[in-house]
Amino acid sequence: MNTFLSRLNALFAFSLTVAAGVTFATFLTTHFRDNSEDAEIDVNKIIVKNLEEFYVGEKHDLAHMQFSLKANFSSLFHWNSKMLFMYLLAEYETPDHPVNQIVLWDHIMKREDDHVINVKKSYSKYYFFDEGSNLRGRDIKLSLNWNVIPNSGYLWMVPARGSKTITLPASYASRRS
Repeated sequence: MNTFLSRLNALFAFSLTVAAGVTFATFLTTHFRDNSEDAEIDVNKIIVKNLEEFYVGEKHDLAHMQFSLKANFSSLFHWNSKMLFMYLLAEYETPDHPVNQIVLWDHIMKREDDHVINVKKSYSKYYFFDEGSNLRGRDIKLSLNWNVIPNSGYLWMVPARGSKTITLPASYASRRS
């Protein structure tokens, strides 16, 4: 009964129980924290073009914008935070679809990085492309969102306090702009 293997098994089971308890305590100490922050979004330059799709031959709208972001995420990094995945989301309505969401920009902020984001006059990383011609004159809500990725616990999806609603130009830009 008190063989080497049974003692090793008891030690291993006790170690796993302690590790699970510490992991659960880590989760509980940070679960009820407020993970929201203020963010400032500015849009500097907006154009809308109507482009022909390469193979199909249909025309679709493409919006292109220059934006600036400012936010401080230092309060979100604590002993249970591994990283933040943040993204700029554009949301709008069309006659066919009441909810359209497009990610325009994203960034991964690690624990060792600077926790203040200050993006000035940057262009979107991904295309703001609409399947149709529904972007001219449309109201677009821009919001910064992020996922708090913990060491243990729930993966939080948090919108920023502060969004910006812009209206896209009512006419298409010329081909040269």
